[in-house]
Amino acid sequence: MVGVLTAIAFALRFYKINQPDQVVFDEVHFGKFAAHYISREYYFDVHPPFAKLLFALAGWFVGFDGHFTFENIGDSYTENHVPYVGMRALPAILGSLTVPVVYAIMKETGYSTIIAAFSACIILFDNAHIAQSRLILLDATLIFFMSLTIYSYIRFRKLRYWEFTVEWWSWLIATGFFMACTWGSKVNGILTVVTIGIAVLVDLWDILDYKKGFTMEHFWKHFMARAVGLILVPFIIYLSFFYVHFAVLTRSGNGDTFMSPAFQETLIGNELLMNSQELRYYDVVTMKHKDTKVYLHSHPERYPLQYDDGRISSQGQQVTGYGHDDVNNHWQVVPTKALPEAGRGRVVHHEDVIQLLHVTTQTLLLTHDVASPLMPTNQEFTTWAKDDHSRHNDTLFYLQIVDGSPEDPWKSKSSHFRLVHGSTRVSMWTHSKQLPEWAFKQQEINGNKNPSEKSAIWFVDQVISTESPEGLSVDQTPKEPKKMSFFKKFAELQLLMLQHNAGLTSSHPYASGPINWPFLISGISFWTENDSQKQIYLIGNIVGWWICVIALSIYVGIVGADLLARRRGIQPIPDAVRGRLWNSAGFFLLIWAVHYLPFFLMGRQLFIHHYLPSHLASALLAGSVLSFILSDTINYPISNVGRWTKMKPKEFADLGTRGPVVVGVFVFITFLMFLYMAPLTYGTPGLDGETVNAKRLLSSWTLHFAAKVTAEVS
Repeated sequence: MVGVLTAIAFALRFYKINQPDQVVFDEVHFGKFAAHYISREYYFDVHPPFAKLLFALAGWFVGFDGHFTFENIGDSYTENHVPYVGMRALPAILGSLTVPVVYAIMKETGYSTIIAAFSACIILFDNAHIAQSRLILLDATLIFFMSLTIYSYIRFRKLRYWEFTVEWWSWLIATGFFMACTWGSKVNGILTVVTIGIAVLVDLWDILDYKKGFTMEHFWKHFMARAVGLILVPFIIYLSFFYVHFAVLTRSGNGDTFMSPAFQETLIGNELLMNSQELRYYDVVTMKHKDTKVYLHSHPERYPLQYDDGRISSQGQQVTGYGHDDVNNHWQVVPTKALPEAGRGRVVHHEDVIQLLHVTTQTLLLTHDVASPLMPTNQEFTTWAKDDHSRHNDTLFYLQIVDGSPEDPWKSKSSHFRLVHGSTRVSMWTHSKQLPEWAFKQQEINGNKNPSEKSAIWFVDQVISTESPEGLSVDQTPKEPKKMSFFKKFAELQLLMLQHNAGLTSSHPYASGPINWPFLISGISFWTENDSQKQIYLIGNIVGWWICVIALSIYVGIVGADLLARRRGIQPIPDAVRGRLWNSAGFFLLIWAVHYLPFFLMGRQLFIHHYLPSHLASALLAGSVLSFILSDTINYPISNVGRWTKMKPKEFADLGTRGPVVVGVFVFITFLMFLYMAPLTYGTPGLDGETVNAKRLLSSWTLHFAAKVTAEVS
């Protein structure tokens, strides 16, 4: 049986895998990342690197040299001589192997062959799983290692009467290893870690029960074993993925700017490493805001006397953020202390108090306790005549280099800094909202009352001129990359991954809410070709998905009814069957819930493919429910019997002829639905408008090339 299921899985996932020969959906990202690995150019992504490293390995193995950069959906692989089939083969193999793993999970959990085949067929003939497995995307890798994690943990639990044996340790370590691979494939793989964590806590809670007769020494042995196998080992494996990631990506790339200056200077050819200069007093510089990339700018025009909301301004000279190179971006660094004629004493350092002179208007940067034009809670930035010393204190600013120490010199390019006002302690800040026409729709510069505001970071972009006797000189230190510890790199990247993942909040035409996913309310348009009217639309097999929803509902109903009946002293379900419902099916429900419910709390972009891990769990649960419906008994025992285990009478699940008939009918209908939706899964053949309309099973599906529906007029 398992051989037949696996063969069919490979056939369905490799069928016309060379079609389309164009970049499809997120291949534009993950194919590009594989190219970066091969060219060794640094990139940034919100997901851990394991699955992308596998894609790079597959690409290298089939001869991809990284020259193709996957810039746009629809770019031709054939015309650019990209061995894309070899790269797509990796997820196709893993997606195919997921089917026998699902079968094995059901068998190891004590279900019959026919029930195991039922759950496996839900994944086998699912259009969404097949579509994801045929492209250079992360989900097939994620789901494969998630299923192996579940399988390994079940094998580990079955050995609970053979604790601390070699086989027991092997499956414990295997669970931790596959769990790390799941986490390392995609950021939401952390949900698999949480699932196993909850299951382990329940397990340890059971061992802690004094009625079991275990000593505390016995409990702590189990606790430490799980800490090693399911915390230490996975963390080391997870770290190793990033170690390889950093070891491979040694050259400057398009991901540099996400990282700190110290990180960037570890990369060969990075601009900060190559062009950084120490800054001296009286240097004329341009400064850019790190996030919005606008220059600190000023011009002779003044703030209006009164703003639209009735507030009064200082009518001072405007200080704004401007996005283009201009002479009005030039500022001179003025000292507030005596300087030597030459030497290191003229270098600007961290925590120096400085003034900034606007070169064109010969006025000093100033902020004061006047509300800014757009944000009444923040301070206005303006300038003051350099020869008028009545406002001297308001022109003094502390230079605070990010992560700097007192002896650190201020450098162009590489020194990110905050400019904190000496008197009021506000930090110079900007945001993307534009000022009105009176400021030429430039960005507002204001004083943020949080002196350590994370988004108030600036850097010197260019040194225009200097009055230093040494003249302009590029930092003469060797251009070899600087060193940074692996753990500092790892910590910095993890924080950025979390921040940017949470920041993916922009709208998307195919984004959808979690409440819609189990019911297949909407899918995702992966790819279209107008001339032939071909398209790939990610949508699941509606028969399999709705059966899973029904099974989830039935399970909750069964457990709820059993609880109510037992409250009244009625025992409607035999103890052995109830144990299987709570332990095996309950574990599958836990997997489904942990991989699904957290998405309701997320504010980021969400898509239906985020539900695929939960869908696999629901397929396992559907098999459990079907077994309960068809048979009054279960296969027992399934755990490895220990030397001192008190045996109960063996039982076998009797499905009769109903089992094969029900499963056979289900598989037949599911297969027909798969065939019906196959043109949207494989992107071939092209469909005319009427056929597209016919395949739009729900009105919420946004398929391309649909024929316009015209109402008949009588």
